[in-house]
Amino acid sequence: MSSRPIPAASRISLRRRLDHVGIGLAGLCALHCIATLVVVSTLGLGGHFLLEENIHRIGLALALVVAAVAIGWGLWRHRRALPFAVALAGLGFMASALIVPHGTNELLLTLVGVTLVSVAHVLNLRAAR
Repeated sequence: MSSRPIPAASRISLRRRLDHVGIGLAGLCALHCIATLVVVSTLGLGGHFLLEENIHRIGLALALVVAAVAIGWGLWRHRRALPFAVALAGLGFMASALIVPHGTNELLLTLVGVTLVSVAHVLNLRAAR
């Protein structure tokens, strides 16, 4: 039984995985926002669940943790500040969406925020190559 390490080229680092998770979370958040708008306004269904404030708080908390680890770790490794700055701006937009009433402004702030956070993860992945 051999215990040779897996070659570095075939491993996916934890940071890369977290960047991919961050992109996925941003996509799910955008899908949630758009689905909420369509389902609640068109069908009048699901408002009690889809508009639940805790969903937004939990989503922001997840985004903060994943971005802090993946992008913070990336900044430490590749020393490029752009992914960090873009993520910070995106998280700021997402946080500001929590303080406005449900509606168009909240949707736009959230979509801009998740788009910027997703772009930051992509920039972080590219900077690490």
